[in-house]
Amino acid sequence: MTSLIAIGAGIAALTGIGAGVGIGLATSKATDAIARQPEADGKITKVLLLGCALAEGTAIFGMVVAILIILFLG
Repeated sequence: MTSLIAIGAGIAALTGIGAGVGIGLATSKATDAIARQPEADGKITKVLLLGCALAEGTAIFGMVVAILIILFLG
């Protein structure tokens, strides 16, 4: 039973990988967009920061779920 709880917590913690990949892709696309259109730097940066915050929020939710699985089921 304990091993199943650990596996569930590990799977919940995998959201950090998705967030890291998403933030990396968003940053690369934003850098490319700024290189193509430097005058739109302010708008691109605002949208990039909003998107990164949402992706990071997803990772934090996954971490919280993993901790809750460990604490309440473990």
